[in-house]
Amino acid sequence: MRERPLTSPMTRKTWLIILFVLLLLCVLTGTCGLGAYLAYDYLRIAPEAPPQASATRPVERTASSSGTLRISGGLPPTLDPALVQDSTSAEYVVHIFAGLVSLDQDLDVVPDVASRYVVSEDGLSYTFYLRPEATFHDGRAITAEDVVYSMERACRPETGSPVASSYLDDIVGARAVMQGQAERISGLEAVDEHTLRITIDAPKAYFLAKLTYPVAFVVDRVQIEAQGDAWITRPNGSGPYKLASISRDLIALEANDAFYGHKPSVRRVEYVLSGGHPLTMYETGELDIVQVVPSEVERVTDPENPLSRELVTGAEPSVQYLGFNVTEPPFDDRAVRQAFAHAIDRTKIADLVLRGTATAAKGILPPAMPDFDPTLEGLAYDPARARELLASSRYGGEGAMPPIVLSVSGTSGYLSTLDRAILSMLEENLGIEATVEQVEWSDFLQDLNACRYAFFSAGWIADFPDSQNFVDLLFHSASSQNHMGYANPEVDRLLEEARIEDDPERRTALYRQAERIIVEDAPWIPLTHGVVYVLVKPHVRGYRATGAISPWLHHVTLER
Repeated sequence: MRERPLTSPMTRKTWLIILFVLLLLCVLTGTCGLGAYLAYDYLRIAPEAPPQASATRPVERTASSSGTLRISGGLPPTLDPALVQDSTSAEYVVHIFAGLVSLDQDLDVVPDVASRYVVSEDGLSYTFYLRPEATFHDGRAITAEDVVYSMERACRPETGSPVASSYLDDIVGARAVMQGQAERISGLEAVDEHTLRITIDAPKAYFLAKLTYPVAFVVDRVQIEAQGDAWITRPNGSGPYKLASISRDLIALEANDAFYGHKPSVRRVEYVLSGGHPLTMYETGELDIVQVVPSEVERVTDPENPLSRELVTGAEPSVQYLGFNVTEPPFDDRAVRQAFAHAIDRTKIADLVLRGTATAAKGILPPAMPDFDPTLEGLAYDPARARELLASSRYGGEGAMPPIVLSVSGTSGYLSTLDRAILSMLEENLGIEATVEQVEWSDFLQDLNACRYAFFSAGWIADFPDSQNFVDLLFHSASSQNHMGYANPEVDRLLEEARIEDDPERRTALYRQAERIIVEDAPWIPLTHGVVYVLVKPHVRGYRATGAISPWLHHVTLER
Protein backbone atom coordinates (compact mmCIF):
# COMPACT_ATOMS: atom_id res chain seq x y z
CA MET A 1 0.00 0.00 0.00
CA ARG A 2 1.25 3.45 -0.74
CA GLU A 3 1.24 7.22 -1.49
CA ARG A 4 -0.26 10.40 -0.14
CA PRO A 5 -1.35 12.54 -3.14
CA LEU A 6 -2.51 16.13 -3.43
CA THR A 7 -5.99 17.56 -3.70
CA SER A 8 -6.81 19.79 -6.64
CA PRO A 9 -8.87 22.33 -8.57
CA MET A 10 -11.01 21.27 -11.54
CA THR A 11 -8.60 19.88 -14.08
CA ARG A 12 -9.83 17.71 -16.95
CA LYS A 13 -8.97 14.60 -14.94
CA THR A 14 -10.88 15.93 -11.95
CA TRP A 15 -13.98 16.33 -14.12
CA LEU A 16 -13.56 12.70 -15.13
CA ILE A 17 -13.56 11.75 -11.46
CA ILE A 18 -16.80 13.64 -10.90
CA LEU A 19 -18.31 11.95 -13.93
CA PHE A 20 -17.28 8.59 -12.46
CA VAL A 21 -19.04 9.37 -9.19
CA LEU A 22 -22.18 10.52 -10.98
CA LEU A 23 -22.22 7.25 -12.88
CA LEU A 24 -21.84 5.42 -9.59
CA LEU A 25 -24.82 7.27 -8.16
CA CYS A 26 -26.78 6.28 -11.26
CA VAL A 27 -26.05 2.63 -10.54
CA LEU A 28 -27.08 3.03 -6.93
CA THR A 29 -30.45 4.32 -8.15
CA GLY A 30 -30.69 1.67 -10.87
CA THR A 31 -30.50 4.01 -13.88
CA CYS A 32 -27.18 3.16 -15.52
CA GLY A 33 -24.09 0.92 -15.31
CA LEU A 34 -20.55 1.24 -14.00
CA GLY A 35 -17.37 -0.83 -13.77
CA ALA A 36 -15.48 -1.75 -10.64
CA TYR A 37 -13.31 1.37 -10.30
CA LEU A 38 -14.52 4.25 -8.19
CA ALA A 39 -13.36 7.84 -8.07
CA TYR A 40 -10.75 8.76 -5.49
CA ASP A 41 -9.22 11.84 -3.92
CA TYR A 42 -6.36 10.66 -1.73
CA LEU A 43 -4.66 12.48 1.15
CA ARG A 44 -0.98 13.25 0.58
CA ILE A 45 1.40 15.63 2.30
CA ALA A 46 -0.59 18.50 0.85
CA PRO A 47 -0.06 22.25 1.00
CA GLU A 48 -1.22 22.83 4.52
CA ALA A 49 -4.29 24.74 5.63
CA PRO A 50 -3.71 28.00 7.48
CA PRO A 51 -3.12 27.41 11.20
CA GLN A 52 -6.15 27.95 13.41
CA ALA A 53 -5.95 31.06 15.54
CA SER A 54 -7.71 29.74 18.63
CA ALA A 55 -6.24 27.18 21.04
CA THR A 56 -9.62 26.64 22.72
CA ARG A 57 -12.55 24.63 21.43
CA PRO A 58 -15.88 26.11 20.39
CA VAL A 59 -19.11 24.61 21.72
CA GLU A 60 -19.35 21.07 20.33
CA ARG A 61 -22.10 19.65 18.17
CA THR A 62 -22.70 15.99 18.99
CA ALA A 63 -21.14 13.74 16.35
CA SER A 64 -22.06 10.34 17.80
CA SER A 65 -25.47 10.76 19.44
CA SER A 66 -26.94 7.79 17.55
CA GLY A 67 -24.06 5.38 17.81
CA THR A 68 -22.37 6.97 14.80
CA LEU A 69 -18.62 7.36 14.50
CA ARG A 70 -17.56 10.15 12.13
CA ILE A 71 -14.05 10.26 10.69
CA SER A 72 -12.31 11.87 7.74
CA GLY A 73 -11.98 9.75 4.60
CA GLY A 74 -11.50 9.70 0.83
CA LEU A 75 -13.10 8.07 -2.20
CA PRO A 76 -11.25 4.87 -3.11
CA PRO A 77 -10.15 3.84 -6.60
CA THR A 78 -11.91 0.52 -6.01
CA LEU A 79 -13.87 -1.56 -3.53
CA ASP A 80 -13.05 -4.79 -5.34
CA PRO A 81 -10.64 -6.75 -3.10
CA ALA A 82 -8.87 -8.16 -6.16
CA LEU A 83 -7.92 -4.67 -7.35
CA VAL A 84 -6.84 -3.00 -4.10
CA GLN A 85 -3.32 -1.55 -4.21
CA ASP A 86 -3.62 1.50 -1.95
CA SER A 87 -4.31 2.14 1.71
CA THR A 88 -7.51 4.17 1.27
CA SER A 89 -9.26 1.44 -0.73
CA ALA A 90 -8.05 -1.08 1.84
CA GLU A 91 -9.50 0.96 4.73
CA TYR A 92 -13.01 0.22 3.46
CA VAL A 93 -12.40 -3.23 2.00
CA VAL A 94 -10.98 -4.76 5.21
CA HIS A 95 -14.24 -3.85 6.96
CA ILE A 96 -16.69 -4.85 4.22
CA PHE A 97 -14.99 -8.14 3.28
CA ALA A 98 -13.05 -10.84 5.10
CA GLY A 99 -10.54 -13.57 4.34
CA LEU A 100 -9.36 -16.85 5.80
CA VAL A 101 -7.09 -14.99 8.22
CA SER A 102 -6.73 -11.42 9.41
CA LEU A 103 -4.48 -9.13 11.44
CA ASP A 104 -5.48 -8.37 15.02
CA GLN A 105 -4.77 -5.12 16.84
CA ASP A 106 -1.23 -6.27 17.58
CA LEU A 107 -0.75 -7.05 13.86
CA ASP A 108 -0.53 -10.78 14.55
CA VAL A 109 -2.12 -13.20 12.07
CA VAL A 110 -5.32 -14.71 13.51
CA PRO A 111 -8.08 -16.93 12.08
CA ASP A 112 -11.01 -15.08 10.49
CA VAL A 113 -13.43 -16.82 8.10
CA ALA A 114 -11.46 -19.91 9.06
CA SER A 115 -11.82 -20.89 12.72
CA ARG A 116 -8.47 -22.68 12.65
CA TYR A 117 -5.80 -24.01 10.32
CA VAL A 118 -3.24 -26.80 10.31
CA VAL A 119 0.16 -26.62 8.60
CA SER A 120 1.76 -29.83 7.33
CA GLU A 121 5.12 -30.93 8.70
CA ASP A 122 6.88 -30.01 5.45
CA GLY A 123 5.33 -26.51 5.49
CA LEU A 124 3.79 -26.95 2.04
CA SER A 125 0.16 -27.61 2.86
CA TYR A 126 -2.26 -25.42 4.81
CA THR A 127 -5.65 -26.86 5.75
CA PHE A 128 -8.26 -24.28 6.77
CA TYR A 129 -11.46 -25.17 8.61
CA LEU A 130 -14.14 -22.58 7.84
CA ARG A 131 -16.60 -21.39 10.46
CA PRO A 132 -20.04 -22.93 9.79
CA GLU A 133 -21.59 -19.69 11.04
CA ALA A 134 -19.62 -17.49 8.61
CA THR A 135 -21.96 -15.93 6.05
CA PHE A 136 -22.12 -13.20 3.45
CA HIS A 137 -24.11 -10.12 4.39
CA ASP A 138 -27.26 -11.59 2.81
CA GLY A 139 -27.06 -14.68 5.03
CA ARG A 140 -25.70 -17.18 2.50
CA ALA A 141 -23.10 -19.46 4.07
CA ILE A 142 -19.47 -19.04 2.97
CA THR A 143 -18.08 -22.29 1.61
CA ALA A 144 -14.66 -23.53 0.62
CA GLU A 145 -15.72 -23.22 -3.02
CA ASP A 146 -16.39 -19.51 -2.46
CA VAL A 147 -12.80 -19.08 -1.29
CA VAL A 148 -11.47 -21.01 -4.28
CA TYR A 149 -13.58 -18.92 -6.66
CA SER A 150 -12.41 -15.66 -5.11
CA MET A 151 -8.71 -16.46 -5.40
CA GLU A 152 -9.06 -17.86 -8.92
CA ARG A 153 -11.01 -14.79 -9.98
CA ALA A 154 -8.27 -12.54 -8.60
CA CYS A 155 -5.66 -14.46 -10.62
CA ARG A 156 -7.50 -14.49 -13.94
CA PRO A 157 -6.07 -12.06 -16.52
CA GLU A 158 -9.50 -10.60 -17.31
CA THR A 159 -9.85 -9.37 -13.71
CA GLY A 160 -6.76 -7.21 -14.19
CA SER A 161 -5.50 -7.46 -10.62
CA PRO A 162 -2.29 -5.44 -10.18
CA VAL A 163 -1.42 -7.34 -6.99
CA ALA A 164 -2.42 -11.01 -7.39
CA SER A 165 1.05 -11.90 -8.67
CA SER A 166 2.57 -10.38 -5.53
CA TYR A 167 0.33 -11.94 -2.88
CA LEU A 168 -1.02 -15.21 -4.33
CA ASP A 169 1.98 -16.34 -6.38
CA ASP A 170 3.21 -18.81 -3.74
CA ILE A 171 0.17 -21.05 -4.35
CA VAL A 172 0.94 -23.93 -6.69
CA GLY A 173 -0.70 -23.30 -10.07
CA ALA A 174 -1.56 -19.64 -9.42
CA ARG A 175 0.92 -18.32 -11.98
CA ALA A 176 -0.48 -20.62 -14.66
CA VAL A 177 -3.90 -19.02 -14.18
CA MET A 178 -2.38 -15.51 -14.15
CA GLN A 179 -0.68 -16.26 -17.47
CA GLY A 180 -3.86 -17.65 -19.04
CA GLN A 181 -2.44 -21.17 -19.21
CA ALA A 182 -4.98 -22.75 -16.84
CA GLU A 183 -8.54 -22.15 -15.64
CA ARG A 184 -8.11 -23.56 -12.14
CA ILE A 185 -5.43 -23.15 -9.47
CA SER A 186 -4.12 -26.65 -8.84
CA GLY A 187 -2.94 -25.76 -5.34
CA LEU A 188 -6.47 -24.91 -4.16
CA GLU A 189 -8.71 -27.78 -3.06
CA ALA A 190 -12.17 -27.57 -1.55
CA VAL A 191 -12.00 -30.79 0.48
CA ASP A 192 -15.60 -30.38 1.60
CA GLU A 193 -18.02 -27.53 2.19
CA HIS A 194 -16.07 -26.14 5.15
CA THR A 195 -12.53 -27.42 4.54
CA LEU A 196 -10.00 -25.85 2.20
CA ARG A 197 -6.47 -27.02 1.46
CA ILE A 198 -3.83 -24.72 -0.03
CA THR A 199 -0.54 -26.07 -1.34
CA ILE A 200 2.38 -23.67 -1.81
CA ASP A 201 5.58 -24.04 -3.81
CA ALA A 202 7.99 -23.93 -0.85
CA PRO A 203 7.76 -23.50 2.93
CA LYS A 204 7.55 -19.75 3.58
CA ALA A 205 7.30 -18.10 6.97
CA TYR A 206 5.23 -15.19 5.64
CA PHE A 207 2.64 -17.07 3.58
CA LEU A 208 -0.20 -16.80 6.10
CA ALA A 209 0.46 -13.07 6.49
CA LYS A 210 0.06 -12.60 2.73
CA LEU A 211 -3.47 -14.02 2.98
CA THR A 212 -4.45 -11.03 5.15
CA TYR A 213 -4.15 -8.82 2.05
CA PRO A 214 -7.51 -7.95 0.38
CA VAL A 215 -6.73 -9.84 -2.85
CA ALA A 216 -7.24 -13.08 -0.84
CA PHE A 217 -10.63 -12.01 0.57
CA VAL A 218 -13.88 -13.83 -0.18
CA VAL A 219 -16.32 -12.31 -2.68
CA ASP A 220 -19.81 -13.50 -3.57
CA ARG A 221 -19.76 -15.47 -6.82
CA VAL A 222 -23.57 -15.50 -7.01
CA GLN A 223 -23.76 -11.70 -6.89
CA ILE A 224 -20.92 -11.13 -9.34
CA GLU A 225 -22.31 -13.55 -11.92
CA ALA A 226 -25.80 -12.06 -11.58
CA GLN A 227 -24.91 -8.36 -11.57
CA GLY A 228 -21.68 -8.11 -13.57
CA ASP A 229 -19.60 -4.99 -12.97
CA ALA A 230 -22.40 -3.34 -10.99
CA TRP A 231 -21.87 -5.74 -8.07
CA ILE A 232 -19.29 -3.47 -6.49
CA THR A 233 -21.77 -0.62 -5.93
CA ARG A 234 -23.59 -2.75 -3.32
CA PRO A 235 -21.09 -5.48 -2.47
CA ASN A 236 -22.42 -8.50 -0.60
CA GLY A 237 -19.39 -8.81 1.62
CA SER A 238 -18.69 -10.86 4.72
CA GLY A 239 -16.92 -8.41 7.02
CA PRO A 240 -18.06 -6.68 10.21
CA TYR A 241 -19.58 -3.78 8.25
CA LYS A 242 -21.80 -3.33 5.19
CA LEU A 243 -21.56 -0.52 2.65
CA ALA A 244 -24.64 1.63 3.33
CA SER A 245 -24.04 4.52 0.93
CA ILE A 246 -21.36 6.26 -1.10
CA SER A 247 -21.21 9.75 -2.58
CA ARG A 248 -18.69 12.51 -3.22
CA ASP A 249 -19.35 13.83 0.28
CA LEU A 250 -19.72 10.77 2.47
CA ILE A 251 -19.20 7.01 2.64
CA ALA A 252 -21.30 5.24 5.27
CA LEU A 253 -20.86 1.75 6.71
CA GLU A 254 -23.47 -0.06 8.80
CA ALA A 255 -22.74 -2.80 11.36
CA ASN A 256 -23.24 -6.39 10.22
CA ASP A 257 -25.35 -7.91 13.01
CA ALA A 258 -24.72 -11.41 11.71
CA PHE A 259 -20.92 -11.10 11.80
CA TYR A 260 -19.38 -14.33 13.10
CA GLY A 261 -16.46 -12.66 14.88
CA HIS A 262 -16.15 -9.80 17.36
CA LYS A 263 -19.48 -8.00 16.96
CA PRO A 264 -19.26 -4.30 16.04
CA SER A 265 -20.28 -1.96 18.85
CA VAL A 266 -20.52 1.16 16.69
CA ARG A 267 -23.71 0.95 14.65
CA ARG A 268 -22.75 3.33 11.87
CA VAL A 269 -19.45 4.74 10.63
CA GLU A 270 -19.41 7.81 8.41
CA TYR A 271 -16.30 8.73 6.44
CA VAL A 272 -16.64 12.45 5.72
CA LEU A 273 -15.09 13.41 2.39
CA SER A 274 -15.90 17.13 2.34
CA GLY A 275 -17.16 19.94 4.54
CA GLY A 276 -14.09 21.86 5.59
CA HIS A 277 -10.74 21.58 7.35
CA PRO A 278 -10.77 18.26 9.27
CA LEU A 279 -9.20 19.63 12.45
CA THR A 280 -11.74 22.47 12.60
CA MET A 281 -14.51 19.90 12.14
CA TYR A 282 -13.01 17.89 15.00
CA GLU A 283 -12.96 20.96 17.26
CA THR A 284 -16.60 21.74 16.48
CA GLY A 285 -17.63 18.15 17.20
CA GLU A 286 -18.34 17.16 13.60
CA LEU A 287 -15.60 14.50 13.55
CA ASP A 288 -14.64 12.00 16.25
CA ILE A 289 -11.20 11.00 14.95
CA VAL A 290 -8.85 13.07 12.79
CA GLN A 291 -5.24 12.79 11.70
CA VAL A 292 -3.11 15.82 12.52
CA VAL A 293 -1.29 17.48 9.61
CA PRO A 294 2.27 18.76 10.14
CA SER A 295 1.26 22.43 10.40
CA GLU A 296 -0.97 21.65 13.40
CA VAL A 297 1.39 19.41 15.39
CA GLU A 298 2.91 22.18 17.49
CA ARG A 299 -0.52 23.48 18.45
CA VAL A 300 -2.06 20.15 19.43
CA THR A 301 1.01 19.02 21.38
CA ASP A 302 1.06 22.20 23.49
CA PRO A 303 0.28 21.06 27.07
CA GLU A 304 -1.78 24.24 27.54
CA ASN A 305 -4.08 23.19 24.69
CA PRO A 306 -6.96 20.88 25.78
CA LEU A 307 -6.51 19.00 22.52
CA SER A 308 -3.19 17.62 23.75
CA ARG A 309 -5.11 15.38 26.17
CA GLU A 310 -6.94 13.79 23.22
CA LEU A 311 -3.81 13.11 21.17
CA VAL A 312 -2.80 9.54 20.31
CA THR A 313 0.56 8.86 18.65
CA GLY A 314 2.27 5.82 17.22
CA ALA A 315 5.03 4.68 14.88
CA GLU A 316 3.75 3.97 11.38
CA PRO A 317 5.32 1.04 9.47
CA SER A 318 5.82 3.17 6.39
CA VAL A 319 8.46 4.81 4.22
CA GLN A 320 8.22 7.87 1.98
CA TYR A 321 10.77 7.75 -0.83
CA LEU A 322 12.00 9.07 -4.15
CA GLY A 323 12.20 6.39 -6.82
CA PHE A 324 14.34 6.20 -9.97
CA ASN A 325 13.80 4.19 -13.12
CA VAL A 326 17.33 2.77 -13.34
CA THR A 327 16.93 2.05 -17.05
CA GLU A 328 16.24 5.69 -17.99
CA PRO A 329 18.84 8.50 -18.37
CA PRO A 330 20.33 9.95 -16.24
CA PHE A 331 19.33 7.44 -13.56
CA ASP A 332 20.88 4.53 -15.44
CA ASP A 333 24.13 5.77 -13.86
CA ARG A 334 24.45 4.75 -10.20
CA ALA A 335 26.68 7.76 -9.47
CA VAL A 336 23.81 10.09 -10.41
CA ARG A 337 21.39 8.26 -8.13
CA GLN A 338 23.89 8.36 -5.27
CA ALA A 339 24.51 12.06 -5.90
CA PHE A 340 20.79 12.78 -5.58
CA ALA A 341 20.68 10.76 -2.36
CA HIS A 342 23.60 12.67 -0.80
CA ALA A 343 21.94 15.98 -1.81
CA ILE A 344 18.75 15.40 0.20
CA ASP A 345 18.72 16.40 3.87
CA ARG A 346 16.27 13.90 5.33
CA THR A 347 16.60 15.22 8.87
CA LYS A 348 15.52 18.68 7.75
CA ILE A 349 12.58 17.16 5.88
CA ALA A 350 11.46 15.16 8.93
CA ASP A 351 11.98 17.84 11.55
CA LEU A 352 11.23 21.08 9.73
CA VAL A 353 9.14 20.28 6.66
CA LEU A 354 7.04 17.52 8.24
CA ARG A 355 7.37 18.99 11.74
CA GLY A 356 7.96 15.75 13.59
CA THR A 357 5.25 13.70 11.88
CA ALA A 358 8.06 11.55 10.47
CA THR A 359 11.58 10.43 11.30
CA ALA A 360 14.53 10.60 8.90
CA ALA A 361 15.04 7.36 6.97
CA LYS A 362 18.48 5.82 6.48
CA GLY A 363 17.20 2.61 4.93
CA ILE A 364 14.10 0.92 3.60
CA LEU A 365 12.66 -0.82 6.66
CA PRO A 366 10.88 1.43 9.20
CA PRO A 367 11.76 1.27 12.92
CA ALA A 368 8.36 -0.32 13.51
CA MET A 369 9.37 -3.40 11.49
CA PRO A 370 10.97 -6.42 13.25
CA ASP A 371 14.11 -6.53 11.07
CA PHE A 372 14.89 -2.79 11.26
CA ASP A 373 18.67 -2.30 11.27
CA PRO A 374 19.69 0.51 13.68
CA THR A 375 23.31 0.32 12.52
CA LEU A 376 22.54 1.14 8.87
CA GLU A 377 23.77 4.65 8.02
CA GLY A 378 22.82 4.71 4.35
CA LEU A 379 23.82 7.50 1.97
CA ALA A 380 24.03 10.39 4.42
CA TYR A 381 23.47 14.05 3.58
CA ASP A 382 26.76 15.28 2.10
CA PRO A 383 26.48 18.02 -0.56
CA ALA A 384 30.22 17.97 -1.34
CA ARG A 385 30.18 14.23 -1.97
CA ALA A 386 26.99 14.66 -4.03
CA ARG A 387 28.73 17.15 -6.34
CA GLU A 388 31.77 14.85 -6.68
CA LEU A 389 29.61 11.91 -7.69
CA LEU A 390 27.61 13.95 -10.19
CA ALA A 391 30.80 15.31 -11.77
CA SER A 392 32.20 11.77 -12.10
CA SER A 393 29.07 10.41 -13.77
CA ARG A 394 28.35 10.08 -17.49
CA TYR A 395 26.08 13.11 -17.12
CA GLY A 396 28.53 15.38 -15.32
CA GLY A 397 29.71 17.32 -18.37
CA GLU A 398 28.21 20.61 -19.50
CA GLY A 399 24.89 20.04 -21.25
CA ALA A 400 24.97 16.28 -20.58
CA MET A 401 22.23 16.24 -17.95
CA PRO A 402 18.75 15.74 -19.47
CA PRO A 403 15.76 17.63 -18.01
CA ILE A 404 14.75 16.24 -14.62
CA VAL A 405 11.02 15.82 -13.97
CA LEU A 406 9.71 14.67 -10.60
CA SER A 407 6.36 12.86 -11.01
CA VAL A 408 3.96 13.10 -8.07
CA SER A 409 0.33 12.24 -7.48
CA GLY A 410 -2.07 15.18 -7.46
CA THR A 411 -3.77 17.70 -9.73
CA SER A 412 -3.69 20.87 -7.64
CA GLY A 413 -1.27 22.88 -9.75
CA TYR A 414 0.74 23.89 -6.70
CA LEU A 415 3.50 22.12 -4.84
CA SER A 416 3.43 20.42 -1.45
CA THR A 417 5.96 21.54 1.15
CA LEU A 418 7.79 18.25 0.68
CA ASP A 419 8.08 18.66 -3.10
CA ARG A 420 9.30 22.24 -2.71
CA ALA A 421 11.96 21.12 -0.24
CA ILE A 422 13.24 18.38 -2.56
CA LEU A 423 13.46 20.73 -5.56
CA SER A 424 15.24 23.35 -3.47
CA MET A 425 17.85 20.87 -2.21
CA LEU A 426 18.57 19.55 -5.70
CA GLU A 427 19.05 23.07 -7.03
CA GLU A 428 21.12 24.29 -4.09
CA ASN A 429 23.38 21.23 -3.78
CA LEU A 430 23.62 19.98 -7.36
CA GLY A 431 22.64 22.98 -9.47
CA ILE A 432 19.79 20.94 -10.99
CA GLU A 433 16.55 22.78 -11.66
CA ALA A 434 13.96 20.02 -11.66
CA THR A 435 10.29 20.43 -12.52
CA VAL A 436 7.24 18.65 -11.12
CA GLU A 437 4.62 16.69 -13.06
CA GLN A 438 1.36 16.10 -11.20
CA VAL A 439 -0.76 13.09 -12.14
CA GLU A 440 -4.25 12.16 -10.89
CA TRP A 441 -4.04 9.40 -8.27
CA SER A 442 -5.55 6.42 -10.11
CA ASP A 443 -3.52 7.25 -13.23
CA PHE A 444 -0.43 7.62 -11.07
CA LEU A 445 -0.90 4.08 -9.73
CA GLN A 446 -1.32 2.66 -13.23
CA ASP A 447 1.75 4.53 -14.47
CA LEU A 448 3.79 3.20 -11.55
CA ASN A 449 2.76 -0.32 -12.48
CA ALA A 450 3.91 0.35 -16.05
CA CYS A 451 7.26 1.88 -14.87
CA ARG A 452 6.52 5.06 -16.84
CA TYR A 453 8.27 7.48 -14.49
CA ALA A 454 12.01 8.20 -14.50
CA PHE A 455 11.87 10.04 -11.14
CA PHE A 456 8.91 9.88 -8.79
CA SER A 457 7.77 10.50 -5.24
CA ALA A 458 5.79 7.75 -3.52
CA GLY A 459 5.32 5.90 -0.27
CA TRP A 460 4.75 2.41 1.08
CA ILE A 461 2.99 1.22 4.21
CA ALA A 462 3.25 -2.34 5.50
CA ASP A 463 0.51 -4.79 4.59
CA PHE A 464 1.83 -7.08 7.32
CA PRO A 465 4.89 -6.85 9.62
CA ASP A 466 7.37 -8.93 7.63
CA SER A 467 10.43 -7.74 5.72
CA GLN A 468 9.31 -9.68 2.66
CA ASN A 469 6.57 -7.08 2.26
CA PHE A 470 9.20 -4.36 1.83
CA VAL A 471 12.55 -5.68 0.66
CA ASP A 472 11.47 -8.62 -1.51
CA LEU A 473 8.16 -7.28 -2.83
CA LEU A 474 9.61 -3.92 -3.86
CA PHE A 475 13.12 -4.81 -5.06
CA HIS A 476 13.24 -8.36 -6.42
CA SER A 477 13.82 -8.09 -10.15
CA ALA A 478 10.77 -10.27 -10.97
CA SER A 479 8.31 -8.46 -8.67
CA SER A 480 5.40 -6.58 -10.23
CA GLN A 481 5.79 -3.99 -7.45
CA ASN A 482 9.36 -3.18 -8.52
CA HIS A 483 8.63 0.12 -10.28
CA MET A 484 12.28 1.07 -10.82
CA GLY A 485 13.43 -1.60 -13.27
CA TYR A 486 15.98 -2.48 -10.58
CA ALA A 487 17.81 -5.80 -10.95
CA ASN A 488 20.74 -7.03 -8.91
CA PRO A 489 21.48 -10.80 -9.05
CA GLU A 490 23.03 -10.79 -5.59
CA VAL A 491 19.97 -9.07 -4.10
CA ASP A 492 17.70 -11.59 -5.84
CA ARG A 493 19.76 -14.48 -4.45
CA LEU A 494 19.59 -13.14 -0.90
CA LEU A 495 15.85 -12.51 -1.11
CA GLU A 496 15.12 -15.94 -2.58
CA GLU A 497 17.15 -17.53 0.21
CA ALA A 498 15.26 -15.51 2.82
CA ARG A 499 11.91 -16.72 1.43
CA ILE A 500 12.53 -20.29 2.53
CA GLU A 501 14.80 -19.69 5.55
CA ASP A 502 13.12 -20.96 8.72
CA ASP A 503 15.72 -19.66 11.18
CA PRO A 504 14.51 -16.16 12.25
CA GLU A 505 17.98 -14.80 12.99
CA ARG A 506 19.42 -16.04 9.69
CA ARG A 507 16.40 -14.64 7.84
CA THR A 508 16.88 -11.23 9.47
CA ALA A 509 20.54 -11.26 8.47
CA LEU A 510 19.65 -12.03 4.84
CA TYR A 511 17.16 -9.16 4.61
CA ARG A 512 19.58 -6.73 6.25
CA GLN A 513 22.34 -7.73 3.85
CA ALA A 514 20.03 -7.25 0.87
CA GLU A 515 18.87 -3.88 2.24
CA ARG A 516 22.43 -2.57 2.51
CA ILE A 517 23.17 -3.49 -1.12
CA ILE A 518 19.94 -1.86 -2.30
CA VAL A 519 20.59 1.35 -0.36
CA GLU A 520 24.07 1.57 -1.88
CA ASP A 521 22.67 0.94 -5.40
CA ALA A 522 20.15 3.73 -4.74
CA PRO A 523 17.14 2.79 -6.88
CA TRP A 524 15.34 4.64 -4.08
CA ILE A 525 16.12 7.55 -1.81
CA PRO A 526 14.38 6.62 1.46
CA LEU A 527 13.19 9.93 2.90
CA THR A 528 11.17 9.40 6.05
CA HIS A 529 9.27 6.91 8.19
CA GLY A 530 5.84 7.99 9.39
CA VAL A 531 4.78 8.93 12.91
CA VAL A 532 1.01 8.96 13.44
CA TYR A 533 -0.59 11.90 15.26
CA VAL A 534 -4.32 11.37 15.74
CA LEU A 535 -6.91 13.23 17.79
CA VAL A 536 -9.56 10.99 19.33
CA LYS A 537 -12.62 12.19 21.24
CA PRO A 538 -12.80 11.02 24.86
CA HIS A 539 -16.02 9.10 24.20
CA VAL A 540 -14.25 6.92 21.60
CA ARG A 541 -12.74 3.87 23.26
CA GLY A 542 -10.53 1.13 21.85
CA TYR A 543 -8.78 3.12 19.12
CA ARG A 544 -5.09 2.29 18.61
CA ALA A 545 -2.77 4.28 16.32
CA THR A 546 -0.88 1.42 14.66
CA GLY A 547 -0.70 3.13 11.27
CA ALA A 548 -1.18 -0.25 9.56
CA ILE A 549 -4.26 -1.22 7.59
CA SER A 550 -6.27 -3.87 9.43
CA PRO A 551 -9.92 -4.16 10.52
CA TRP A 552 -10.23 -1.96 13.60
CA LEU A 553 -13.70 -0.44 13.64
CA HIS A 554 -15.36 -3.39 15.39
CA HIS A 555 -12.94 -2.97 18.31
CA VAL A 556 -14.08 0.62 18.90
CA THR A 557 -16.87 1.56 21.31
CA LEU A 558 -18.65 4.85 21.96
CA GLU A 559 -19.30 5.89 25.55
CA ARG A 560 -21.37 8.80 26.79
